Amino acid sequence: MSLYVKLINPKEVIFEGVVDTIWLPGYVSPFQVLPNHAPLLSILEKGTIKLKINDEFKMFEIESGVVEVKDNKIRVIID
Repeated sequence: MSLYVKLINPKEVIFEGVVDTIWLPGYVSPFQVLPNHAPLLSILEKGTIKLKINDEFKMFEIESGVVEVKDNKIRVIID
């Protein structure tokens, strides 16, 4: 089972694809989203988004953002 992630900033899509898991810098604390996660809407603070894709990692530094998780689809809108 996997997650479909889309990272978007005001100008472009930064990343779009299937990942094993994602770590996000939540406003209260960092958190991880695994497949079949409950629906979620959260504010993100300055930090690192980390994607695990086939035992490799991609990282993106952000200033702030919002994430929506629903039905194994994750949409992250970032500054």
